[in-house]
Amino acid sequence: MQIAIFAYDHMTALDAVGPYEVLSRLPGAETVVVGEQRGPVRCDTRSLAIVADAALDEVTSPDVLVVPGWSGAKQEHLLAPGRVQDWLRTVDQHTTWTTSACTGAIVLAAAGLLSDRRATTHWLALDWLAELGAVAVEERVVRDGKYVTAAGVSAGIDMGLTLAAEIAGDDTAKAIQLLLEYDPQPPFDSGSVAKAATQVVSSMRAVRDFIVFGAPEA
Repeated sequence: MQIAIFAYDHMTALDAVGPYEVLSRLPGAETVVVGEQRGPVRCDTRSLAIVADAALDEVTSPDVLVVPGWSGAKQEHLLAPGRVQDWLRTVDQHTTWTTSACTGAIVLAAAGLLSDRRATTHWLALDWLAELGAVAVEERVVRDGKYVTAAGVSAGIDMGLTLAAEIAGDDTAKAIQLLLEYDPQPPFDSGSVAKAATQVVSSMRAVRDFIVFGAPEA
């Protein structure tokens, strides 16, 4: 079972690494990080890079596709017709599961893969997801057929566990969760719009365009 994680400049590291830590532990998993070309891909903080060991034309029929999201950079080349969208549509014809974390759903939707499908993404980008033709749902993990999407960043771990259970059964997924000691007990109860203080939500909405769309042109 080949699991392809698509890596690109300015992606959010945990969007890729969270699902990777879960899915790479499935029995028979062969996990490959795929980039537009081989080599290091700089993440959104710019202080961390992930290495793509394969280029797009080297991975054509993965069983599972994972598309991470990004922050703080414009991604026109991913969202416009071109090589990346062509590759996504091609591999989607062969996948058993096509998945995303955070704004990775925006990339899938721009390629036309989520049209009229229930899907989720980071709460700051839900309206954008709907504009691209998906049925935007404010849930942590959403499955519609073979498409499994996760909300913001850390939800990619939950997506991975959900998918692990579908592929290998609940017991295997539970064992992976225990191995990772994934037992969240954050010091604050501020991880969703419904729970965060009004001023915190407002502060994030105020910088939404920078986070989601990137800095304005100079």
